[in-house]
Amino acid sequence: MKAIKPMIVLFIAVAFVIIMIPAVLVLPFSSDKTSGKLDEQLEQKAKEEGKEVSTNEMSAVEVAVYRTSAKKIQKLPIESYLAGVVAAEMPADFEEEALKAQALTARTYIVDQLINDNRMGLPDGADVSDTVMHQVYMNNDELKKQWGSDYKWKMKKINKAIKETQGQILTYNGKPITATFFSTSNGYTENSEDYWEAEFPYLKSVSSPWDKESPKFYNKMVVDAADFEKKLGVSLSSGTTIGTVIERTSGNRVGVVEIGGKKLTGKQIREKLGLKSSDFNWERQGNKIVITTKGYGHGVGMSQYGANGMAREGKNYEDIVKYYYKGVKVQSSSKWMNTMTAKK
Repeated sequence: MKAIKPMIVLFIAVAFVIIMIPAVLVLPFSSDKTSGKLDEQLEQKAKEEGKEVSTNEMSAVEVAVYRTSAKKIQKLPIESYLAGVVAAEMPADFEEEALKAQALTARTYIVDQLINDNRMGLPDGADVSDTVMHQVYMNNDELKKQWGSDYKWKMKKINKAIKETQGQILTYNGKPITATFFSTSNGYTENSEDYWEAEFPYLKSVSSPWDKESPKFYNKMVVDAADFEKKLGVSLSSGTTIGTVIERTSGNRVGVVEIGGKKLTGKQIREKLGLKSSDFNWERQGNKIVITTKGYGHGVGMSQYGANGMAREGKNYEDIVKYYYKGVKVQSSSKWMNTMTAKK
């Protein structure tokens, strides 16, 4: 029996080692539950701060934004960039589905910009500017200054729209579209070829009656007659009638005006006089020209106030974008993201 006891002790020791070593080896890799709790805590903290945790935050694809005021380039992940664009481009108190539609157009725009390498007018190393030349972008500090105590709830709402459309873009015939948008229509959107030279089959005029509720639907400005003549390069007669509209667009905006034998497009007049819209009318009052406009922006693509009106009627973001962009599909951007990642 005395000889057997050491054998028993040895057997127990070996068995213990055999059982415990696999457990020790597996233990460091069986922390799914623990990391899940950590993720939940981080996400909860982020939500309290008005942010969202996004897998795209760790993406290799970044957007190089030229900050025009600081005259420097800022690099940030695409989804973070989009939050700053949606916050700057659309009122945060708009309906959630309208914000999602805006997120979709903004993401489509930047993906298209990155894959096409169009850097005209930008300094070396920049992908876009932070102005209307591309998409308006504001960072967190700028938004906090602008929104004050409303910052947290507004960013939380915007980040929710970004997250719930994450990775989605708009395509036509399998390619990202030129996803133009603007504030307020005159009741109709505009054909792309009626405002720009390029014709896009998905940028066609549609009725947008919701815009009439926009505070930007009507605008009035007064211009000195001398400035009016100088800016347009025309000479006014002494009468009250100033020019004649000889052509209108499909979106019921001014196509061509004839003034004293000179023909100008509605777009030219809008840009030269700094009008809110190319749907305008005017009258002379002494030495002043009183100009009234209907709508705000170029009118091509998605109307933001129209999108909000549709959302209020119960339409979702896909309904909205497919209404304003004809024949498009909502598609994953992974194909293009992978291409851009490979370039990096």
